[in-house]
Amino acid sequence: MHGQAENSGPGGYAAARLRLLNEKARSGPPRRSALAGLTDDWLAGLFAAGAPGARGVSLVAVGGYGRAELSPRSDLDLLLLHDGSDSSTVSALADRLWYPVWDLGLALDHSVRTPAEARRTAGEDLKVQLGLLDARHIAGDLGLTTALRTTVLADWRNQAPKRLPALRELCEERAARQGELQYLLEPDLKEARGGLRDVTALRAVAASWLADAPREGLAEARSGLLDVRDALHLTTGRATDRLALQEQDQVAAELGLLDADALLRQVYEAARVIAYAGDVTWREVGRVLRSRSVRPRLRAMLGGGKPAPERSPLAEGVVEQDGEVVLARAARPDRDPVLPLRAAAAAAQAGLPLNLHAVRRMAAGARALPSPWPAEARQQLLTLLGSGRPTVDVWEALEAEGLISLLLPDWDRVRCRPQRNAVHLWTVDRHLIETAVRASAFTRRVSRPDLLLIAALLHDIGKGWPGDHSVAGEVIARDVAARIGFDPADVTVVATLVRHHLLLVETATRRDLDDPATVRSVAEAVGSPGTLELLHALTEADALATGPAAWSSWRAALVADLVKRVSAVLAGQTPPDPEEALPTAQHERLALEAVATGAPVLSLRAQTEPAAEPSDDPEPLGVELLIAVPEQAGVLPAVAGVLAMHRLTVRTAELRSLDLPDGVDGSVLLLDWRVAAEYGSLPQAARLRADLVRALDGSLDISARLAERDAAYPRRRGVVAPPPRVTVAPAASRHATVIEVRAQDAPGLLFRIGRALEDAAVRVRSAHVSTLGANAVDAFYVTQEQGVPLPGEEAVAVARKLEEALRA
Repeated sequence: MHGQAENSGPGGYAAARLRLLNEKARSGPPRRSALAGLTDDWLAGLFAAGAPGARGVSLVAVGGYGRAELSPRSDLDLLLLHDGSDSSTVSALADRLWYPVWDLGLALDHSVRTPAEARRTAGEDLKVQLGLLDARHIAGDLGLTTALRTTVLADWRNQAPKRLPALRELCEERAARQGELQYLLEPDLKEARGGLRDVTALRAVAASWLADAPREGLAEARSGLLDVRDALHLTTGRATDRLALQEQDQVAAELGLLDADALLRQVYEAARVIAYAGDVTWREVGRVLRSRSVRPRLRAMLGGGKPAPERSPLAEGVVEQDGEVVLARAARPDRDPVLPLRAAAAAAQAGLPLNLHAVRRMAAGARALPSPWPAEARQQLLTLLGSGRPTVDVWEALEAEGLISLLLPDWDRVRCRPQRNAVHLWTVDRHLIETAVRASAFTRRVSRPDLLLIAALLHDIGKGWPGDHSVAGEVIARDVAARIGFDPADVTVVATLVRHHLLLVETATRRDLDDPATVRSVAEAVGSPGTLELLHALTEADALATGPAAWSSWRAALVADLVKRVSAVLAGQTPPDPEEALPTAQHERLALEAVATGAPVLSLRAQTEPAAEPSDDPEPLGVELLIAVPEQAGVLPAVAGVLAMHRLTVRTAELRSLDLPDGVDGSVLLLDWRVAAEYGSLPQAARLRADLVRALDGSLDISARLAERDAAYPRRRGVVAPPPRVTVAPAASRHATVIEVRAQDAPGLLFRIGRALEDAAVRVRSAHVSTLGANAVDAFYVTQEQGVPLPGEEAVAVARKLEEALRA
């Protein structure tokens, strides 16, 4: 054994190990193999010193060490195998082996068993059996190790019909617990679906001889994940498999990658190959096991012989066989460029998977479609996109063999591209497919479902390019839509939808819908009722495909209100001027009571959306909070602070002065806000009023109370949030200056903003609060004391002061 004498002692091995890990020239598989070899030599030396000439005992590496996949901080999985003839000698040998490993601080997973005990334990514990499938001899009695390997493999193959379903269930439970590696921002390289554990499971399936995983790219994907794990161990100095956000830049640098996004994209690519191989393999395992259970009965009924598989036609050149979509015998992929789309559409419509060999056969003979596409190709793509949930798996099958890139070359820019926003559940490419899936449910409510589906597929296609992705995406979408074969008018509609796919939700949640300028600007951008109808459906599909935090009944109601107003403008109606809005009877009642008492008066009223079905309960939209308070300084920060103390989230806030009836002295501020409880029930109105009175008279220190609550929560490690940014929105309103704040969401943020605006001596007419995940985007309509917009220089100065206050 090479280097055994030099490295037989702990000091020699530790020094040699350190030198190896510090060799920049040797990394990846060569380093892992060398580290396993070095460790083998050291352990073999310890074994020889502890049991010179021993028979009936051997040292065996299992699991990852058995595969010679040692990362810098990997556990050593060891089995001391013995024939049971001399237990005292074996016990002493175990101590001679285990203690030096512990002394070096290496993690050790060890066991001491006879072959019968090992075989019995493997039969009881699936994880033990998987580890033994990779058993590798290190030292001692080679015959003992070889016999165990032979027996374990034979048991595995004999028990495969029972053990493989259990292994599949284990993989599915782990995936449900850990998530999908190809979409996670902080993935577990080992445990998540598409990770290293799944590769081990695929090796076990192959060892059963029942089925085999698709091998193309699988070894490279596995090696790539192991390389990332090696770099993670080296940069953190810990035995971890979780790629935390704060460590991704260092790991990327260790691997020579441009940045953390390049790292995640490499991880996602590998995970996607492994996950797809798993899907195909487990489907094949299920097919084989089903055929084994059915075939004996069929043979008995038919008097022997092998029945021919049934083939049901689905489309031209496409048939169903054994629960999969395969090519007809007469299909000619090299002469039928539309065949991949036709097969995919048929599979999605039937809710069946595409057979791996069929996809590969199509990929081998595929060629680019002419530009513009034939009408059939466009129709088959639309059928695929409109098939709902089955579209996802079919699309992934095409993508795995490069067919999507052939059909849509621009797709490569967004493939596996991470989205560093906790609101997003998916990578850019998967989000686009999810949006098409969501949009397929809305095709009955729009007049042009084909344009809706194509816009859903392309709305974020610009995220692979520099600058505003909506602007870049408009150019790409125009080109792709024309290439697919839409006429110029339809191409313009698709481009408009992509350019403005965020317009409705951003306007509805961040702008004053009572301001005519707001509604007119949206109408001008959209241009026609038909485009508005499509944009409304695309907005909802996009938000639903983003994640649960991106859509709610409240957002839906705001967007619907905006669409209704814009529809009226597009129909030729003039939006009413906001100054014409008159106070309601309830507003006047609260105002008079506030003047009479000289103190705030408020009311809370739940708001609901009508139920979709008569039997359903109305869905809550939040709570309307009306406050009337004698006009004075500091009202906005006081109200915002009290609501923050009571854990109420503000969604919209309007403030205005009320003219009181003749004969009533004084002036009153009316605050009409929409709020929602973070969790639990709403506080009582009396408690809110009491705290507001104290906040206004200065006896309640809101800043101190919020600081105490913030200090009571442990701070979590994570990425440092970007600093707040405050800008003036140009030409957003004729009646006020719109100041937009983008900041990390936190309790009391609106209180701090309100206090800063109060210090700047501007009046806040309304506030529109939008929170997505950890990010708040709030818009404030402010005026001078006289109720007119701020001059340009003054507006910029106010924005600058507000930004400085938030950064302090």
